[in-house]
Amino acid sequence: MLISDICRAVVEEPLYSAGIILYRVGVSVAGVCNVKARRLAAGQKGIWRKLKTSLKPDDKVFWIHAASLGEFEQGRPLIEMVRSRHPEYKILLTFYSPSGHEVRKDWPGADCVCYLPFDTPLRVNRFLRLAHPEIAVFVKYEIWRNYLHRLHRRHVPAYLISAAFRPDQWFFRRESAWYGQWLRWFSRIFVQTEESRRLLEKIGITHVEVAGDTRFDRVAEIRAAGKEIPELELFTDFGNPDRQPVMMAGSSWPEDEDIYAPWFNVHPGIPLVLAPHEFDAERIEGIRRRFSNGVVLYSEMKEDLARAADCQVLVMDCIGMLSSAYRYCDIAYVGGGFGAGIHNLNEAAVYGVPVIFGPNHSRFVEALDLAALGGGIAIAGREGFEHWMGLFVCNPAERLQRGRWAAEYIAEKRGATLRIHNSIFNEA
Repeated sequence: MLISDICRAVVEEPLYSAGIILYRVGVSVAGVCNVKARRLAAGQKGIWRKLKTSLKPDDKVFWIHAASLGEFEQGRPLIEMVRSRHPEYKILLTFYSPSGHEVRKDWPGADCVCYLPFDTPLRVNRFLRLAHPEIAVFVKYEIWRNYLHRLHRRHVPAYLISAAFRPDQWFFRRESAWYGQWLRWFSRIFVQTEESRRLLEKIGITHVEVAGDTRFDRVAEIRAAGKEIPELELFTDFGNPDRQPVMMAGSSWPEDEDIYAPWFNVHPGIPLVLAPHEFDAERIEGIRRRFSNGVVLYSEMKEDLARAADCQVLVMDCIGMLSSAYRYCDIAYVGGGFGAGIHNLNEAAVYGVPVIFGPNHSRFVEALDLAALGGGIAIAGREGFEHWMGLFVCNPAERLQRGRWAAEYIAEKRGATLRIHNSIFNEA
């Protein structure tokens, strides 16, 4: 072993753990004025009681960890497959983010739902002692140093699923390549693409399988379930072959509305369903000011359907309905592409509609694939949106063809969940 490797082994854990402790203190301080930080700090206090009351010492535990709501949806197909095929396991579901935990803390598909304790040695040891998982699964980007190390030492198989790697990540940089050593503690890494497998191979990580992305299975399940939303059915005149095409803007940020709001303000006959990424009172008021042809909230429409009369825009001020709401649109716009990065394109594409998104999408395989196939439309700004929106409104055949390409792409990518399940449980 090189001297540098010995030094790293000696100092890495205490330095990393000290950083986590400082972060934990920062969360507590931030909780004074930040709601999310306050929820995270409060949630950390209830973990041990939740584990003790939900899990018994002789339970067989399947543990899956998701950062937030999006990663939960990515892991959900595997949870449900384990639940149906291996009822002897109790399901432990952990979240890092309050936005995921608060929405799914009572989800009946798991026997225990709680926050993940901060990644310090004492907390990790206590968590693993109470949870005693026989299998541990982390979704996509969740790579926690002390958890992985302790699981490895306890000979508990740990898996990373639906993972995606890029050359610019710190695993592959010379100055921080030692982070890649953490990946050796996984029993197996299930990646989305062959490109990810090759990247890992270059740093000596070979216990890798190209299994695909479980999100494709999840969106197909949601479409098959066919959840009905009467308010959307009424607002969009769903089922009427002569209706005007409807656009759904999912996970929309203010930067996205800068792109498409001006077009809708001069096309009052085209309905828009807008699902903002966040919808506090200030955000909703800002949306109302942007659109000049009438705005109604979903919550208002639930109380009185007549509130939607003569309104062009319906705002979905609720959580957990976006993936089902896309079925009522003819054109989808997925937000985030003019900020940190686009949100879930698959949720829209599965319904056979063309999907428009912004320029910050290079980190997302499905965006690149859909754009290459023609089912996804990458735009650079307002002019691009206005061009494609005008084309889709005036040329239904073009719109329908691109929608078919999007749906075919989703159908071809299904099957990751079964491949991962069979590999974990050694089933043919």
